[in-house]
Amino acid sequence: MSERLLAIDLGDKRTGIACGDVISGAAMPVTVLDIPRGDALMTAIIDLVREHAPDLILMGLPLNMDSTEGPRAELSRTFAAELSERTGVVVAFHDERLTSFEAEQRMRGTSRSQKKAKADALAACVLLESWFASQ
Repeated sequence: MSERLLAIDLGDKRTGIACGDVISGAAMPVTVLDIPRGDALMTAIIDLVREHAPDLILMGLPLNMDSTEGPRAELSRTFAAELSERTGVVVAFHDERLTSFEAEQRMRGTSRSQKKAKADALAACVLLESWFASQ
């Protein structure tokens, strides 16, 4: 089983990144990339993959509330396929429904500017914690 993971909460304008370790089950926010989806975002994530050297990349899969996949899931799958091809690291998917809501709940009482700066990285942490719990 993979030991080091990098989790990605892919967004249109901001993407949250977290890292985690299977042995400890710990997840930590890394950063929020304030870069629209595209080549610049791909390059920034590839740089983070090189820096953190994960054994597995975990990407949030945005499912509909009825568990079906829609256009956003297809965008995530396409992005993940290119990321895996360019890094040589396997990308796995995990249901990301309600991760942003959970991140917002954890940040209650935090200023609006701090929420905007950290919420997406925290959502990536929630995604990783949910994946750990499912294993």
